[in-house]
Amino acid sequence: MDFGFSLASYFVLVLTLLYVLNVLKSWNKKNIENFPPGPRSLPLVGNLYLMNLKRPQLTYLELAKKYGPVFSVQMGMKTMVVLTGYEAVKEALVNNAEEFGERGILKIFKNMDHGMGISSSQGENWKVMRRFTITTLRDFGMGKSTIEEKIAEECAHLSHYFTSFKGKPFDNAIILNAAVANIIVAILLGQRMDYDDPQFRRLLYLTNENIRLLGTPMVSLINIFPFLEMFPGSHKTILKNVEELCDFIRQTFVESLRNLDENDQRSLIDVFLVRQKEEAGDPQSYYHNENLTRLVRSLFAAGMETTSTTLRWGLLLMMKYPKIQEKVQEEISRVVGSAQPLYSHRGQMPFTNAVIHEIQRFGDIAPLNLGRETTKDVTFKGYFIPKGTFIIPLLTSVLKDGTQFEKPEEFYPKHFLDAKGNFMKREAFMPFSAGRRACAGETLARMELFIFFTSLLQKFTFSLPPGVTDVDLIPAFGVTNAPKPQMICAVPRC
Repeated sequence: MDFGFSLASYFVLVLTLLYVLNVLKSWNKKNIENFPPGPRSLPLVGNLYLMNLKRPQLTYLELAKKYGPVFSVQMGMKTMVVLTGYEAVKEALVNNAEEFGERGILKIFKNMDHGMGISSSQGENWKVMRRFTITTLRDFGMGKSTIEEKIAEECAHLSHYFTSFKGKPFDNAIILNAAVANIIVAILLGQRMDYDDPQFRRLLYLTNENIRLLGTPMVSLINIFPFLEMFPGSHKTILKNVEELCDFIRQTFVESLRNLDENDQRSLIDVFLVRQKEEAGDPQSYYHNENLTRLVRSLFAAGMETTSTTLRWGLLLMMKYPKIQEKVQEEISRVVGSAQPLYSHRGQMPFTNAVIHEIQRFGDIAPLNLGRETTKDVTFKGYFIPKGTFIIPLLTSVLKDGTQFEKPEEFYPKHFLDAKGNFMKREAFMPFSAGRRACAGETLARMELFIFFTSLLQKFTFSLPPGVTDVDLIPAFGVTNAPKPQMICAVPRC
């Protein structure tokens, strides 16, 4: 048998079938009355020829200039509708929350979590896991003084680490990841982990590597052409890393089950396992081991990545704009003095609050948002969008909407201050997304950002290393907008 010929024939057959299906699918979409407009698609590849695979949001922003705030793109065999600008995104996610409320699942996320957990689940599974997550986070102090104490304790560990460098340059990326991760770790596992713990560092490394690899062109291509997953690439590393993370989590909850005290539940895992026992006789229960594993994995990643990345942006921006840093420090000294900053102080610190909000806006951590899917046929902005259509609510277009922010491309804290210097909310401030699928840990993240940022600025002045003349604000490639690795100096304040 000629195996080479057979493989080639199989590949040609697959491409032919994909081509036919793509043509039929495109033809059907074009014949849907009032379907959102978009660029001309090529057979098989659709609009892939137009895309910046490393920064797809840039392509979408350019297309919006031509086709308006609601347009379609054809990515291989998948038709997507992109929403840009504050008005369109708000109307979809908030005013039509039910219609645009399902999670749109890409191939790589399906392979990672198999529809379990919270981030990439749908339907009743998502509803049950989200309700459980929010309730449990609140029970463990989200939004309350009890979690403030954990954050304050972590700030002390972090400050001690920064002090150890005695003002000399160091890279703060891993340590900020570790400090922020410890807050969610304390909730998930019932205890913090030491910064030098090899297991902790391994978990952080795996999570960070996946965040970076999820933004690679190979992963984008697999999401468009799933059959490519048979070939080597970064997607294989992602799944290997996920399995290692899940193995650690399984070992952890097996240990928790061994020592479980139903009258003294010390972690989210404990609470889940008690609920699992209560529903042991129900074959339809969502409280099973696989859901627990995927829930803990996604909460660990989400609880670490976006907040620590925002803090990294914050410190770099304070180095870039030392006068703003000085003004924040003056406000901290006036309002807090040498006491531990608390979340409740934010009402008395309008400038610092504005700076933190502007860091989130400017940092634009999740430019693409997580995909949505329409739950029913919907007429939106004059266009007909069928049920099951993949939706991209482009968050970068909201956070940098020129109709909502005076200087959208600049770091400008006055975006969140009125003429009298009072803090001013902005409806277009959506770093946590909006609607039914908004971040479940938003309240916790807000508390972490305020307390970590003010605690660090209270104790240190941040500056460039000797010989470095400017801060690089161009983000690294990845599924999130993270700063490139840069050395900083943390000089203790007298």
